[in-house]
Amino acid sequence: MSKTHVHRVTVHWGDCDPAGIVFFPNFSRWMDQASMAFFVACGLPPWRELERTRGIVGTPLLEIHTKFLRPASYGDALEVHTSIEEWAAKTFRHRHVVRRGDTVLCEGTEVRAFVVRDPADATRIKAIPVPEDIRALCG
Repeated sequence: MSKTHVHRVTVHWGDCDPAGIVFFPNFSRWMDQASMAFFVACGLPPWRELERTRGIVGTPLLEIHTKFLRPASYGDALEVHTSIEEWAAKTFRHRHVVRRGDTVLCEGTEVRAFVVRDPADATRIKAIPVPEDIRALCG
């Protein structure tokens, strides 16, 4: 099992629909933020620096699954608990659990890949094997 990082979010009025309930895509936005925060907490530099030093552009999203259990509203303090649930040769599965205190509001998984610019066509990206040093930092 990997490390777990907690990304904190304060829900703002603009995150909600007219009924004051968080508009569902915001959970995906917060999970995406938590994904990057996880790697930084594990010791990786921001993607711009990683691209400059190692050619790794980032970890684009390939697949997402989200289960909503309870609503959130403006003023709520949320925590996104993020870990890596599974490693594969070129991909990994991030697990996110969004909590308000002890209450689980949302659970999500994301399949992502480490990518570099395609040497044959710099406008395209391609997945690379998960770097072992990065995997070790996150373990």
